[in-house]
Amino acid sequence: MTSSYQQQLDAKIERISAQFAEYQPPALEVFQSPEKYFRMRAEFRIWHTEDDMFYAMFERNEDQQKKVIRIDEFPVADLSINQLMPKLLQALKADPVLSTRLFEVHFLATLSGQVLVSLIYHRKLDESWEPAAKALAEQLNIKLIGRSRGQKFVLSDEYVVEELSVFDRTYQYKQIESSFTQPNAQVCQNMLEWACDAAEQSDQDLLELYCGNGNFTLPLSTKFRRVLATELAKSSVYAAEWNIEQNQIENIQVARLSAEEFTQAYNGERVFRRLQEANIDLATYDFDTVFVDPPRAGIDDETLKLLQRFQRIIYISCNPDTLHDNLKQLSQTHKISKFAMFDQFPYTHHVETGVLLERR
Repeated sequence: MTSSYQQQLDAKIERISAQFAEYQPPALEVFQSPEKYFRMRAEFRIWHTEDDMFYAMFERNEDQQKKVIRIDEFPVADLSINQLMPKLLQALKADPVLSTRLFEVHFLATLSGQVLVSLIYHRKLDESWEPAAKALAEQLNIKLIGRSRGQKFVLSDEYVVEELSVFDRTYQYKQIESSFTQPNAQVCQNMLEWACDAAEQSDQDLLELYCGNGNFTLPLSTKFRRVLATELAKSSVYAAEWNIEQNQIENIQVARLSAEEFTQAYNGERVFRRLQEANIDLATYDFDTVFVDPPRAGIDDETLKLLQRFQRIIYISCNPDTLHDNLKQLSQTHKISKFAMFDQFPYTHHVETGVLLERR
């Protein structure tokens, strides 16, 4: 491990340990990232000059003015992205149909070897674009999407299929372009195994809020009798249902509800047709554990009250500050029995944390 990575990791460990000390957690479990080639997504501007074009990012100088930074390689991105970048750029430069007014290029890679590239334009794409793009996709063995205002051309699929290993089982996940996926797949596998360890083995049921595409849902289903997972975004619900079927898992139901809506349904305050249409009867569930992986804003007060009714809470957070704030309420009824830090975002101040809370 290089000293620069070790230094930033040590700084995060020190910061997180100090921030949560008031809750008297157990020893912090630390899951480090590979030092390079760890990020499965990358997005670049395409910068055009009179006789050239290149990948670019921006940084602000002391006067807060944007400075263009030419990107020829990007070691934080997956190796497949780095290998593809020069080949793709060379092919784009060679064909004005593909390069004219090209504005951005987005990459989505997988550990399974698939890569999806989105080309985003500041012009209307005409009938000449699609055959040129198909030839490019075939030449580079990639999936390709073209976008401009009001236009979207999907040449084969608008998704990749990732494979993540959790202990001795491999799960397949449909990851849809422009939908949320975990950016660091290696650390994601650590998170999945940690969550399964925290869940132990139960003869009761699991409630999961904010399930996304079922990233945690699939492996956690092996630990419980049944799982009810909730998610509001239609594309994520669709992906979760595909993933459940693809992995031949039969004890999961997905409800298209927000956390706030589920709280209302569980409390009997509202009846939701979406539950009835999915043949979900909340009365048949016997929950002992709730799993949450909320957005950066954390969890609202009513949902926190709901969580406090469960014996165990497994909480994965992409924002330690909101987790710390939510623990002010949750620690009144629960104590932290597992505490982990996942370095999903090396060389930034961002970090993922996880806690297992058990009723006092």
